[in-house]
Amino acid sequence: MGKEIGITVKKTEDFSEWYTQTVIKSELVDYAPVKGLIVLRPDGYSIWESIKSSLDTKFAATGHRNGFLPTLIPESLLSKEKDHFAGFNPEVFWVTKSGDGDLGDRLALRPTSETLAYTLFSKWIRSWRDLPLKINFWNTALRAEIKATKPFLRTSEFLWQEGHTVHMDKEEAEKEVTDILALYKKTVEEELAIPVITGKKSEKEKFVGAVYTLTMESLMPDGKALQMGTSHFLGQNFSKPFDVKFADKENIESYAWQTSWGVSWRLIGGMIMIHGDDKGLVLPPRVAPIQVIIIPIYYSDEDKEKIQKVSQEIEEKLKIEKIRVQVDNREQLTPGFKFNDWEMKGIPLRIEIGPKDLEQNKVTFARRHNRQKDDQEIEGLVNRVLTELDKIHDDMFADAGKILEEKTVEVSNYDDFKTELEKGRLIKAPICNNPECEEKIKEETSADVRVITDDAEDTNSKCIKCSDQSVIKPLFARGY
Repeated sequence: MGKEIGITVKKTEDFSEWYTQTVIKSELVDYAPVKGLIVLRPDGYSIWESIKSSLDTKFAATGHRNGFLPTLIPESLLSKEKDHFAGFNPEVFWVTKSGDGDLGDRLALRPTSETLAYTLFSKWIRSWRDLPLKINFWNTALRAEIKATKPFLRTSEFLWQEGHTVHMDKEEAEKEVTDILALYKKTVEEELAIPVITGKKSEKEKFVGAVYTLTMESLMPDGKALQMGTSHFLGQNFSKPFDVKFADKENIESYAWQTSWGVSWRLIGGMIMIHGDDKGLVLPPRVAPIQVIIIPIYYSDEDKEKIQKVSQEIEEKLKIEKIRVQVDNREQLTPGFKFNDWEMKGIPLRIEIGPKDLEQNKVTFARRHNRQKDDQEIEGLVNRVLTELDKIHDDMFADAGKILEEKTVEVSNYDDFKTELEKGRLIKAPICNNPECEEKIKEETSADVRVITDDAEDTNSKCIKCSDQSVIKPLFARGY
């Protein structure tokens, strides 16, 4: 392929430029006319729809229902929970006019929906019979991105889902927070083939307004961690200012217990970074817009008729099994161009059918993730394709897991911490309970506590910053 069409930089040499070229040239996204915004093209949206479908199935099975919220929130409403909203203030877009007239109350383009949703919840909930309330919203959020923008990772508007639930008691709400994180982990690992580490955020890094935040993190190939989803236990921190309360069976009124949680199209960015290579995208089969591409190869009209007929028959059989498949019949392009084109777009499995293949009743399988090719009998092909797609997923997940394991290290002193950080590592290191140490590490190294795993308790070590007794060994990294 010509340089103007293919990926022109290596992933290991200029990761940022490689990523940008990959998402644009593979036709997942394009830049919008407004700085900081992107347009999701059909292939990119198809991946998001696959994630959405998988999550929706799980949400429905656990009693959650989808709703819709408007984009505009009045400033007077946001001020009801000042501490929470103060965290978003620098990022808020404000609407101040309607036509040529000024608005009396500024309207915020929704950066997140707690204040809006909980004002409504206070109207909807009256007694214990109304609980639990479990609602999920698929929408966009708008936050003025002040750092360098990057498609899927940092944009001023992004697609996400945000769940909001209300419960009678603390225990039920905390179970919801844990269950949702497990649901997220299952989806990301089983659909996107990305291994993640789950646990708790530090007090410094938790969601503003939450009692605590659970998180799902992974390490990208450039050594930066990506927060891939969060689940927040809000306690009664919002139910009190927003008057979300209920009458119990004895008609005694109590404030409710709440949770919120969400993932965004950042998941797609993580998938691209982890699996992609110098040729472009490498898509996990379960979310790939096209799972199998069939390329007929012929050099005469007689061959063309036979090969196209077989290609169409295979396509039809695969479609019966709900496999997303397409035959590339673009006659103006060479087979070699088509191979490179579909490789850049990351299609998991390519089936090549030429005259010699047909003579032997065979086709060629070309796998995108490891570039391996072999011959396959046409007889029984559908079952082998199904098996192959599952194997590709398993291989991709295992390969990503090995890289995560290799890039995770443990250190006991600050010098080693800084050395390993420059290598792009996820670092397990002891720290005390003085929040100033976490602050200083962030200031001096740009690394923060990404996740405190369930087994992170540690009172036998010395804090890497101040040498006082440690309380935990969390995982640190620089992040997106």
